[in-house]
Amino acid sequence: MTETDPTPVRHTPEEIRAWLIERVAYYLKQPAEEISPDASLAENGIDSVYAFALCGDIEDALALPVEPTLLWDIDTITALTVHLVALAAE
Repeated sequence: MTETDPTPVRHTPEEIRAWLIERVAYYLKQPAEEISPDASLAENGIDSVYAFALCGDIEDALALPVEPTLLWDIDTITALTVHLVALAAE
């Protein structure tokens, strides 16, 4: 039996931001360079289905609980990064 470390992994703001850009690019099938972190997710092309999936990805990859409505309240990658960093610090 293997032992797992229950300590949460800490990610830097830069890592979180880059990861969010990559996930949005993946869903939109676009190069990450075409994703604007300061434009709203809707302007980038994220719809409600992808927003729901992105929230699941955030929970799985970053171990942070988020509601799907969060992405309509905090609707840019830059603002979402700040929010997730603060949430992780709690």
